[in-house]
Amino acid sequence: MAEWLSDVSMTPDTRGLPGIDELTRLTNGLGAWALGLALAALVVGAALWAVGAHAQNFQQSLVGRRAVLLAGLAALLIGAAPALVNFFFHAGLRVN
Repeated sequence: MAEWLSDVSMTPDTRGLPGIDELTRLTNGLGAWALGLALAALVVGAALWAVGAHAQNFQQSLVGRRAVLLAGLAALLIGAAPALVNFFFHAGLRVN
């Protein structure tokens, strides 16, 4: 195998390709949409939970509770996504 293959490196550069501003705006817009959908899911889940609990409908209450928890988890992951990507990227840089 060629010796030069072992010397490959990578340094991400936001000026390396055209369109980085559009890509940043696109990911920010997708994040906003995802957070809006998570909020809608949380509100609907809370309503299902409340109505199910009031009507003593265990299954509806359980579905609402699960929707609230999953919407909260989705919002947590959306908010933590940049930090998670950066964490794993920097952890990958330390692999020798």
